[in-house]
Amino acid sequence: MEPGVYKFRDAHRRVIYVGKAKSLRSRLNSYFADVAGLHPRTRQMVTTAASVEWTVVSTEVEALQLEYNWIKEFDPRFNVRYRDDKSYPVLAVTLNEEFPRLFVYRGARKKGVRYFGPYAHAWAIRETLDLLLRVFPARTCSAGVFKRHSQIGRPCLLGYIDKCSAPCVGRVSAAEHRDIVEDFCDFLAGRTDRMVRDLERRMHTASDELDFETAARLRDDVQALRRALEKQAVVLGTGTDADVIAFATDELEVAVQIFHVRDGRVRGQRGWVVDKSGDAVDDAAGETGALVEQFLTQFYGEQVSVAEQSAAEQPAAVVPREVLVPELPADAAQIQQWLSNLRGSAVQLRVPQRGDKKALAETVQRNALEALAQHKLKRAGDLTSRSAALQDIQDALELDSAPLRIECVDISHVQGTDVVASLVVFEDGLPRKSEYRHYAIKEAAGEGRSDDVGSIAEVTRRRFQRLRRDRDEAEREVLAKLDSGAEPEDLLSRPGIDPDTGRPRKFSYPPNLYVVDGGSPQVAAAAEVLDELGITDVAVIGLAKRLEEVWVPGEPDPVIMPRNSEALFLLQRVRDEAHRFAITFHRSKRSRRMTASALDAVPGLGAARRTALVTHFGSVAKLKQATVEQITEVPGIGVATAKAVVAALRGE
Repeated sequence: MEPGVYKFRDAHRRVIYVGKAKSLRSRLNSYFADVAGLHPRTRQMVTTAASVEWTVVSTEVEALQLEYNWIKEFDPRFNVRYRDDKSYPVLAVTLNEEFPRLFVYRGARKKGVRYFGPYAHAWAIRETLDLLLRVFPARTCSAGVFKRHSQIGRPCLLGYIDKCSAPCVGRVSAAEHRDIVEDFCDFLAGRTDRMVRDLERRMHTASDELDFETAARLRDDVQALRRALEKQAVVLGTGTDADVIAFATDELEVAVQIFHVRDGRVRGQRGWVVDKSGDAVDDAAGETGALVEQFLTQFYGEQVSVAEQSAAEQPAAVVPREVLVPELPADAAQIQQWLSNLRGSAVQLRVPQRGDKKALAETVQRNALEALAQHKLKRAGDLTSRSAALQDIQDALELDSAPLRIECVDISHVQGTDVVASLVVFEDGLPRKSEYRHYAIKEAAGEGRSDDVGSIAEVTRRRFQRLRRDRDEAEREVLAKLDSGAEPEDLLSRPGIDPDTGRPRKFSYPPNLYVVDGGSPQVAAAAEVLDELGITDVAVIGLAKRLEEVWVPGEPDPVIMPRNSEALFLLQRVRDEAHRFAITFHRSKRSRRMTASALDAVPGLGAARRTALVTHFGSVAKLKQATVEQITEVPGIGVATAKAVVAALRGE
């Protein structure tokens, strides 16, 4: 009955699932007692796994922390990952800048930036922000606008209508502007009543002193704050800090919704729809209890990690005093203790039974059900469609197994110049962007001509030579350890695995299916390279754009898939993503070349001073607009050189 954490690995020693258990023996036995009776995703995980490892710990709280750390480190494909949905808008405050900026933002969290939300609609944030700028006139402009108005010495329109304190022209100092921003953050963080009372006190004081203009302005500020507060529904008693969580499930997926309530008001909302985990259900908790445990450990662990990295929020701000869930997990006491450790003070984990909290939990549940229903209407996110697509590809191409990992290569160039290639990766029918690669083509570029076939061959050779090198290096390490007396079962080294960390060496896993953008010649070139390298466990096909036919090496005729098939839809998505990634890289490379060539014509201007010029002005377009006097401000640039730069860029 020892608690611990276990890892399933596939044949390439990649971690595909991490789980924890109160009793390792009974939990691991549950995976193999009756494989046919397992959940389909669990069965796929067990049949994909080639080995299992486990670590015994002393307490269940330690097991929770170790499980979260391993999931974050290895990103196993069969674990549920509750990543933040980047489509939700948030209100960002750049506390890491001298003059912090307020703006609506979507995307990954950045260090030194404080975030409020997420909110359901961007227009709601902008409307609230517009009201609050009257009371907290902080900067909202971009760095370029701020710099431009600093140079011309005049504020923007918001500065003239008193919705910005205009730090760009020195109307307030950096310290005064930061005080305004911190008051804004305090208001959004829930300290609203104190601010309203403070404004009312100042209003009455101004009125008593017969300063009616100031009193009228403060009266309008109080009304603006109250209108902003009215947009945030009061759902619980004043002073209540809680997160309310609900789940909606079907056979394959689970939708999660969470409402963030601070000081009794709903301050934010977010949601996810993910595939069900490959874990076995703990009979003591049931399915919902297991989902609660998975979500709490991942979500709050990630939120505290982000808060610590950004240094703009304290863990107590992201872990509330109370977490309301639909069902308690089997080890509720340990999870509650873990959450309390994260917050630094007591956290209560419970199921609401009656009153306002019960009513709010039912509202969150309805939101989860609606989110799951809407998600099912989206074809690309449907696990059933993805599974059907992979199965159809296997059947159409007569593969030994479903292509769980697909890689696709595409070439991009303009009449043979700036030739580049992209390599994108899809796993389980979804893009894995962290493993995308791009290549600058050497052979075709040297010949100065367009040669897609040669470029395909070069990319294929470079990609799989790396795989061969990693495999050979791993085998040499294994032999060296065996020669030194190590036992075979103690060796973790396998092809593509770093023996020191147990993690993959960069791009070391072979695909099940290698797709090239093109027809028979391109497929033949890729297949020939794989034959030369002795790679026999990778299937190669080509997807031609003209009729969307699939070409197989050595076959005179293409494979024609039905136009409405999920298999063709998935292959098109893979090919189009490779094309998009290649075009993006090609444009950036061409832009850098054109930037360099524009200054190459200036006599006596070396690489170091070219870099200094572009860095100082930000771009060649801005450099082109600069005067001789402005250019001479760059260290190392004299009047003669500045005149030559102006003449070259303006064609004088």
